[in-house]
Amino acid sequence: MLAWIAEDILDFTLNEEQTMIVDMVRKFVQQEIVPLENNLDPDADEVDQNTYAKLVEKTKAMGLYGLDTPPKYGGPDINMVTRTLIAIECSQHRAGLYAPCYNAFGGARQAQLFEATEVQKQKYLYPMLKGEKRVFFALSEPSGGSDPARAIQTRAVRDGNDHWVLNGTKLWISGADRADYGLVFARTGGAGRSGVTAFIVETDWPGFKVARIVHTLRSAKYATEIHIEDLRVPHENILGEEGGGFAIANDRLARQRVPYAAECLGAAIKAHELAVEYSKIRETFGATLSSRQGIQWMLVENEIDLRSARLLVLDAAAKCDSGLPFRTESAIAKLICAENGFKVVDRSMQIHGGLGVAKDLPLERWFREMRIRRVGEGPSEVQKHVIARDIIGASLR
Repeated sequence: MLAWIAEDILDFTLNEEQTMIVDMVRKFVQQEIVPLENNLDPDADEVDQNTYAKLVEKTKAMGLYGLDTPPKYGGPDINMVTRTLIAIECSQHRAGLYAPCYNAFGGARQAQLFEATEVQKQKYLYPMLKGEKRVFFALSEPSGGSDPARAIQTRAVRDGNDHWVLNGTKLWISGADRADYGLVFARTGGAGRSGVTAFIVETDWPGFKVARIVHTLRSAKYATEIHIEDLRVPHENILGEEGGGFAIANDRLARQRVPYAAECLGAAIKAHELAVEYSKIRETFGATLSSRQGIQWMLVENEIDLRSARLLVLDAAAKCDSGLPFRTESAIAKLICAENGFKVVDRSMQIHGGLGVAKDLPLERWFREMRIRRVGEGPSEVQKHVIARDIIGASLR
């Protein structure tokens, strides 16, 4: 029963290269990003093009541009543990949970396009990697975003040998209103995972429409609803194989979930640091907050939540690097980092009192964005379902 304890003892001591990279990224955030935010709106989600270009020049000089891009496509040769450490550092500023370092490290790429044919890569992948084109990812639908394998109702019907005709609605899609093309997952077969196919769709094609902007709790963040009506897509724009769309999506989602979890941890670490510093200088009734047991225990709970989250996200990253299955570990990391991160930010706000809910500090923004993180990339309840399937068996529904 407890054999996994011996198998999972890992050494997370940083090697010389990792120590150097963490130090570089930390200085970049402190010296380039944090001062920049002093002149931005508290809810800003991007910087002007000139500033962005200068930031990218610096990350390229560091050899860290395109973090999610494989080395053969020009990305840095770093493993998932190092990528996770970078994500923890990149999120420790005001906009860190929405746009870590304002995407100066290359931002999140639609990694599914690395599975494209060479013709598709020339037309869609390489322009994305160069920053010339923007891409969206459309999996979720109104019928159930957390269970896409069964909930997808968007249909794709074969029209002759050369085209497919798509009809349906997608919801909670980020960036579709600003994208040039994207991945649309549609049902080409029966119910379940094997009936879903991924299509590369261009936003200026007849039949594609961004129907509305969906505003969310996070003021800098919004989603879109897409309406697809008699949209003709060339057969050559199928990504991967017919019926293989969900496999492409699921493999990459598990991998992307690890740095996503690490970003939750990074913002929570910074919130905790602010709370500790404030508790030492803030006096009430003749004594500092840090001298009061109630505050001490809140800080202790923060510390425990952060340490456990760090170990779990690094465990998931290490499993990924080892080539072992890590879907369950990535689900645990996402669940714990999002839930613990939210609690840490909430306690840190409480310690700051009225200042905690003011836009003078980043805490109130992190609170809103961390609340969204408990839903994004799969809600906490779905992560528990994934973990339960591993404990009980794959037959669990």
